[in-house]
Amino acid sequence: MPRGKHHSGSSRQASPAGQIGIPAAPQPASIRTHTALMAAICAGLVIVVFAAFSGLRSSGFINYDDPLYVTKNAHVQKGLTGESIAWAFTATDAANWHPLTWLSHMLDVQLFGLDAGKHHLTSVVLHALNAVLLLLLLVRMTGALWRSAFVAALFALHPLHVESVAWIAERKDVLSTLFWLLTLAAWLAYVKSKKVPPYALALALFALGLMAKPMLVTLPFTLLLLDYWPLRRLTLPLRWRSGALQGLLWEKAPFFAFTAASCVITFVVQQSKGVVATLGNLGFGGRLASAALAYVGYLGKTIWPASLAVFYPHPHISLFSWAVCGSALLLAGITVLAFRLAEQAPYLVFGWCWYLGTLVPVIGLVQVGGQGMADRYTYMPIVGVFIAVAWGLAEFARRMPRARFAAPCVAAASLIALFPVTRLQTAAWVGNEALFEHALAVTSNNNLAHHNVGYFLFSQGRREEAIAHYREAIRIDPAFPDSRINLGVALVEAGDLDGAIEQYRIVLGMQPKNAELWTKLGIAWAKKDRYPEAIESLERALRCDPDFSDAHINLGLALDHENRVSEAVDHYRRALRINPGDPMALNSLGVELMRVNQMSEAVERLRQAVEIKPDFAEAHNNLGNALARQNRIPEAIGHYREALRIKPDDARALNNLGLAFGRTNRFSEAVEQFQKAVRINPDDADARFYLGIALVKEHRLTEAQEQLQQALRIKPNYEEASAVLQDVQQTLQGKP
Repeated sequence: MPRGKHHSGSSRQASPAGQIGIPAAPQPASIRTHTALMAAICAGLVIVVFAAFSGLRSSGFINYDDPLYVTKNAHVQKGLTGESIAWAFTATDAANWHPLTWLSHMLDVQLFGLDAGKHHLTSVVLHALNAVLLLLLLVRMTGALWRSAFVAALFALHPLHVESVAWIAERKDVLSTLFWLLTLAAWLAYVKSKKVPPYALALALFALGLMAKPMLVTLPFTLLLLDYWPLRRLTLPLRWRSGALQGLLWEKAPFFAFTAASCVITFVVQQSKGVVATLGNLGFGGRLASAALAYVGYLGKTIWPASLAVFYPHPHISLFSWAVCGSALLLAGITVLAFRLAEQAPYLVFGWCWYLGTLVPVIGLVQVGGQGMADRYTYMPIVGVFIAVAWGLAEFARRMPRARFAAPCVAAASLIALFPVTRLQTAAWVGNEALFEHALAVTSNNNLAHHNVGYFLFSQGRREEAIAHYREAIRIDPAFPDSRINLGVALVEAGDLDGAIEQYRIVLGMQPKNAELWTKLGIAWAKKDRYPEAIESLERALRCDPDFSDAHINLGLALDHENRVSEAVDHYRRALRINPGDPMALNSLGVELMRVNQMSEAVERLRQAVEIKPDFAEAHNNLGNALARQNRIPEAIGHYREALRIKPDDARALNNLGLAFGRTNRFSEAVEQFQKAVRINPDDADARFYLGIALVKEHRLTEAQEQLQQALRIKPNYEEASAVLQDVQQTLQGKP
């Protein structure tokens, strides 16, 4: 690593290494005042952050990525265990390798469980720390307290940062930025001392930041920007063969190596997960067009933060459209202006290049996901814009004495205006419906927002509304598979099995190796009593993924309906080899073992199912049946009662409990259970027949006659009911 002076090769020299643009420490007489003022500003930043984001205390998890990161992630929900930590360092879930982010979520679960408000609190604390660190770094590098405070306040309050703070799944933004800023702090210590320990610390912090979010890959380039301004170790124009530039590049070589490694890892992981769009899908021209619009769009929302949404659809616009050409001209114009003013206003080049450069990984040249823009991507990049604005205002006030008081007034007014906008945007994150309804209100043709509103409505039992939103999402983007899959699920519940099968088939045309989808198709065929088609679909699922336990279970159920009992048992056992604690597989195997009269193992398997899942009503009912077959009636009654405690309207359990009471001559209690079953399902011929028999035992023959007649009305060829009814009628007529 080079020492001493660096020369740019231009007519203007860089500062000596002993000066490097880092301001000297305050004189002893001013240290106390300076420290008190800094402490007050830092405290003010923390207070403002907590005030602006206080609404998050009552916000919950959302159904967009939060399940993947926390609420449905079995590894994260274990907290910090040896197994979960090992998983964090090997997992590529969420199409990223970011073990530090996983560990952060695990720590929250360890401390707070699934209390969403406290998970939000962690993100708010990290955001406040980032604002304070940004202030301290800028003051350390420039010595400009109030300009630095203005930048930090903009960072703390800007509505574009709400997404990164309010979205629990985006913890990686605030966490990685913390390590970004800590890396800069360690780097400044190295630049001042030229010693190995701070250099090593900076490199280690950079590695940790990359393990929180790979967006930090641009950090080595921002270190070069700092060399230009405010450290002034480098001047413009650059001379590629100059010793100064080569020395500065060599100094950062390990950082560039880490960046290259992170880029390779990230690209491989994202491509393996299928989230990187191919050039054939979008075309490079389309990517350039989207990038130009996004750069200008982010800049516009930085200046005027309106119509912010959790998802902005990709524009799919031509490279030569007026909007794209206008955006490109604007970007080029700002770039030329910044470099023309570089001599007198180096902060403009710094801020503009910071903004352009740090957005490169997420600007869409490598398209990941379906969005055209995302507010979270601006979390660190717009710091460059803030710096250019803050120093520009100060320079304007210096050059225009009459505007001396106007600049601070403009700064204060902008912060005052941002505060309520941030609070209002934070309120949109209170829950799923509010968040995505807001996105629908401020964007157009937003298929993902329709999809997520539909998902929320379906979870609330509002099936028809959900179906309407899924259909609208498909209208906007017919190739969006998730909406078709969820529409299929909703149509199955609505009884439209043909419609569901149509949706599943369309998606399977796009994803022919989707084992889960083949399984859903098999289930739909089974619900139509088309068991050969169900078996074929489920076998296709297992060819795609032989270890997909749900496919084994549902194939077992379909084979059972075809009386292929031994094959069904085999698939249930295979499901249990894959997932030994699967209560569904245990329950299904137990029922099948009852069919072949292997009662001891059937009881064992069903007992395991209810031990693993105590609220599994169906398994309690089946265990009751198995125990009844072994004449263990009191135990059977206990499990029937437990099934009914969990699911009071389970007519099968009511019938079974009534039969168990009948076997112990408790006929009045049997009548009570059968009457409940009949009220729940008036067209159940068996329930009416059982009720009739129990009423006969209670000598309530007229009532028994009525129930038996109803059973025959429902099932005219019910021979047992006909025989008992004949006996009852003869008794009522006085015949022996």
